[in-house]
Amino acid sequence: MTDQQLGSFADFGLFTGVPQHENFCRVQDLVPTRAMAPSSTPCAWPAADPIELPATFAFDGTVRETERFLADTDTAAVLVLKDGIIRYESYRLTGGPDVPWLSMSVAKSFVSALVGIAVAEGRIGDIGTPISDYVPVKPGSAYDGVPIRDVLRMSSGARWNEDYSDPASDVFALSAAMVGFGTLDEFVASMVREYEPGTVCRYNSGETQILGSLLVRATGRPLADYMRDKLVEPLGFESPGCWVLDTAGMEVAFAGLNLTARDYARLGELYRNGGRWQGKQIVPADWVHDSITVGAPHLAPGRPLIGGQPLDLGYGYQWWLLDGDRGEFSAIGVYNQFIHVDPVAGTTIVKLSANRAYGTSDAESANREAETIAFLRAVAGHAGTTG
Repeated sequence: MTDQQLGSFADFGLFTGVPQHENFCRVQDLVPTRAMAPSSTPCAWPAADPIELPATFAFDGTVRETERFLADTDTAAVLVLKDGIIRYESYRLTGGPDVPWLSMSVAKSFVSALVGIAVAEGRIGDIGTPISDYVPVKPGSAYDGVPIRDVLRMSSGARWNEDYSDPASDVFALSAAMVGFGTLDEFVASMVREYEPGTVCRYNSGETQILGSLLVRATGRPLADYMRDKLVEPLGFESPGCWVLDTAGMEVAFAGLNLTARDYARLGELYRNGGRWQGKQIVPADWVHDSITVGAPHLAPGRPLIGGQPLDLGYGYQWWLLDGDRGEFSAIGVYNQFIHVDPVAGTTIVKLSANRAYGTSDAESANREAETIAFLRAVAGHAGTTG
């Protein structure tokens, strides 16, 4: 990485209130990345009569105006699929149908899918196997002897602070490893254990980073290349994508994916259909089921922790699970990146954003995540009633 590239990454000014929409649309020009070519047989989404977004939606006992909400959260893209057909698509700021956007933690759900594929191929054994059988870690450290399943569930027991408003938090230290203060592999290899594995769900980006290392070591290939073969090619991705790299050439598995809204939507649709795509099983059906189902009491809505606070969301294999009886699930990234799936409504919704207030405090008024979920649920409900 050149000094100029290091400076460019630092200049992002993440979680400081600095606008990011000029950065998130051109990450490949600012930092080192590994490219993923589009599918050799790209598959365009069909479109039908467009619908409008609901003009308002309810949140926190008040009525919110959709247009104001989209503007206030620096929204770059909103894409609504109903039964696999585009019914709404709009772009703002620097977004566009051919513009890749930084995933942030939406990447975690893609990594989970790739782990499921690698398990099905026999490259990774039973997920009860310790992840340290594949990835070298320090003896007695957080991931030594911890089952892969617990890492998938953010339940390794590792000590962690994912507070984006605290520059001394672990997530900032992990980010520093991206730009030359050690490497990502070195960072996760020396993390410290706090809880017994499989007892506490604590949101931890280090979990996904070591899953990325697991994939690299189990497949013998860079993460981007494996994803290109196992997801990009069969799902008919239309546009080039890429993964951000650290100084050692390892993909930033927890946050570094860059795709268009249309291509992000493919993972949501794949999981909405039980891992099948155009009649072919891409991700095993039982893996999809286990990924989007609460598998233990500590994973139920209200139990997972982020920054030490419980969330009204449950957790699966790197997917967020919504409370209620609709089976909704979401891939969620900071700055309000979302892939939201409502199986009952038959909808997959992508929202790409650059909410400049995100992480400036831990308050909902800054981060707007619960409000975004309310908005997405309103859109899904509205789209679900259309023909």
